[in-house]
Amino acid sequence: MVQIYQLTALSDTQFEDLCALLIDSVESGASMGFLAPITQQKATAYWNGVAAEVLAGLVLLVAEEDGVLVGSVQVAPCARENGCHRADLKKLFVLRSHRGRGIASRLMRAAEEASASLGLTLLILDTHEGSKAEPMYQHWGWRKVGVIPGYATGPDGTLHNTAFYYKDIAPRSEQDPA
Repeated sequence: MVQIYQLTALSDTQFEDLCALLIDSVESGASMGFLAPITQQKATAYWNGVAAEVLAGLVLLVAEEDGVLVGSVQVAPCARENGCHRADLKKLFVLRSHRGRGIASRLMRAAEEASASLGLTLLILDTHEGSKAEPMYQHWGWRKVGVIPGYATGPDGTLHNTAFYYKDIAPRSEQDPA
């Protein structure tokens, strides 16, 4: 049974699992901001930074099965005064061995619920255009805003277009009329 919950601090085991999760995702071709092959040192440095961000308000949600972290997503509230209603959704990933089981959907729902509980009303994200993630985001009700050509380098080192999405998560009565 997969459990979804928020981490407010990382144990050594959770830290190791998250490093393995990041390495697995990059090695499978996911555009996570790293080039393949990703080293253990880079994964460790990344998660050390995330651990510090958690203390500053980053929401780190994980999926755990049989004591192993198999998925994760982050909600990064905007630190600017004029953006206190929004957050960036970052690094939604699931181990290759656990994909296709609805874990990403559950993590996404948990991220939206955590965001709403913080009073946030707007989420934004970006992803590699044409990736397997794009149809999932669209299925979950995210709206594509546009694409920037050659915005990011993929794990293989080639430039890729990046698609930007948003999702209103405020109840309809709280949103401005369209």
